Amino acid sequence: MAGFAKKKDREFPEVVPVLEVLQDGDIFTKLSFLIWGVGNLARKQIVQGILFLALEISFICYFVIFGAHALYQFVTLGTATQTEVFNEAKQIYEYIPGDNSQLCLLYGVVTIFVIIGMFLVARAACRSSYYAELAVRKGKKPLTFRKTVSEFKDKRMYQVFLAFPFLGLLLFNVMPLLFMILMAFTNYDRNHLPPKNLFDWVGFENFTRVLNAGSDLGRTFWPVLGWTIVWAIFATFLNYIFGVILAMIINRKDTKIKGFWRFVLMLTIAVPQFVSLLVVNTMIQEHGAFNLILRELFGMGPLPFLTDATWARVTVIVINLWVGIPYTVISVTGILNNIPTELYEAAKLDGAGIVAIFTKITMPYLMFVMTPQLIVTFMQNINNFNVIFLLTNGQPATDAYYRGTAGKTDLLVTWLYKLTIDNKDYNLGAVIGILTFVLMATMSILTYRNSKSYKEEEGFS
Repeated sequence: MAGFAKKKDREFPEVVPVLEVLQDGDIFTKLSFLIWGVGNLARKQIVQGILFLALEISFICYFVIFGAHALYQFVTLGTATQTEVFNEAKQIYEYIPGDNSQLCLLYGVVTIFVIIGMFLVARAACRSSYYAELAVRKGKKPLTFRKTVSEFKDKRMYQVFLAFPFLGLLLFNVMPLLFMILMAFTNYDRNHLPPKNLFDWVGFENFTRVLNAGSDLGRTFWPVLGWTIVWAIFATFLNYIFGVILAMIINRKDTKIKGFWRFVLMLTIAVPQFVSLLVVNTMIQEHGAFNLILRELFGMGPLPFLTDATWARVTVIVINLWVGIPYTVISVTGILNNIPTELYEAAKLDGAGIVAIFTKITMPYLMFVMTPQLIVTFMQNINNFNVIFLLTNGQPATDAYYRGTAGKTDLLVTWLYKLTIDNKDYNLGAVIGILTFVLMATMSILTYRNSKSYKEEEGFS
């Protein structure tokens, strides 16, 4: 009774934990978790009760007709394979369809989300009954359906507007992402392509193969990972350093026709990147424009831009400077124009030179503001598919890597593409994708949390 009085005198809570609802609610509220809407019907909230009950009946019909079998198929990933039978009457071979492991996995993921939705609706039904019960305890009449809708429009209309983007995110991002993550725990490869062949669960076997440095996959993964990190470091920080220098040169008071120089840099951005990279790819071929000019003017070449590993890696880094520096210049120019001029004037009065001003004022200010952008740029370079794929396509090729699927300039993302599209090793592609995400998430979180941009958020006003 003491607990009842304590609950009785308090104001209506906005959100009550389900465990508290089940402990404090009456028999109808408790039953509402199993039989949706019974508590509303008992308190004459007819429309709410019927709606909750109709939803539960819909869920039950879904599981009876489809859901239970989908969960079974999700566990087994199919048991009957497609078979070929000779039809003597027609004198032809006919295919008898079997299970499709891919659809079994997909329908299983959908059913899992339906189950999650079922628990959310059950929780809502339980709370709705509890709020009606609290109203009765206070001697008030439970809200009618019209009044409930009216209050919802006044206080929670934002949830309606957010529901559609949320559903879109769920359907087109979260569910496909979960589907592909689960693929990493199967043997879905070129030898197990449905519907002719079924694939099955293999646990962490694929991860073991990839991470084991002594395996065929490990001897490819670790070198490609190493090059990916080296590439991301050079592609990020060389672009940043040269972009800062160029932006400062253009931003100097003595620099004339600043608008023209910025316009020239903007032209490299205006031209679609894939067009520029494809053009450069033709120019660095053995008989391309670069080697032709070198031979005609200097009597040297051809240089192995795409046939030697070191040359190819240096080439993609240098060409990426041409692609990426203009973006840095644009970002840095805006920041330089916002650095308080009083800081520079005070430093000059104190006798500080150009180097001291740059290291003590300009660079700390730039780093403080641009650290989040540098982290994002670094992550983008880890997944920089366009530059590598369009410029070198991972060349030069090597037999030392797994089935020749990767070349010396391939990043993890381009190797993933070749594993899935060219070799149909979808399970390995999913593993590489997961490991790439873990690498990026870990590095970005640790770097940002240890930066001044995070620790001293109010350091610059």
